[in-house]
Amino acid sequence: MNNPYYMYPYHTYYYGNAPVRNHDNMWNSGYWNTPHLTPNTRNYTNASVDHGKSPFVVNINQAAKQNDTYRTAIWTGDHLQVTLMSINVGDDIGLEIHPHDDQFLRIESGQGLVQMGKSKNQLTFQTHVSDDSAIMVPAGTWHNVTNTGNTPLKLYSIYAPPHHPFGTVHRTKEDAIAAGD
Repeated sequence: MNNPYYMYPYHTYYYGNAPVRNHDNMWNSGYWNTPHLTPNTRNYTNASVDHGKSPFVVNINQAAKQNDTYRTAIWTGDHLQVTLMSINVGDDIGLEIHPHDDQFLRIESGQGLVQMGKSKNQLTFQTHVSDDSAIMVPAGTWHNVTNTGNTPLKLYSIYAPPHHPFGTVHRTKEDAIAAGD
């Protein structure tokens, strides 16, 4: 089966919000009747809740596309953190470096330019990204992602170890700068 939502062989138990077909024969997220999974496997509905340190399953594609905040932490654990980001047209994440954190970013919607390098003034790595692009940023690497499209750039980021405080929500880039992030 070529459906990307078909999660063989573990689609009936291990994924609490595994997709199911509705009465119109369309794929939708749904719940399996496993009460011990239900509280922490809800569909993405609240952009300001960090579900960290509890088991949590989310349709990350849908969550990233629905997110309208510059940065929202949706899961912060001891060893990694997942954040959603929405970068406005013509804006960027901002040139930054994480000395001790590796970072993974995945573009869910939009177009952008990724720049990376060993120093702030030598961003020797540059490439264009779009839907489904994955970006790996090694610790100690200067990097930036700029929205070059005509719609907001929707993505999620994984930091290892966590980079932002538990429950971080920055509605705008200016909020993030004011918070020192």
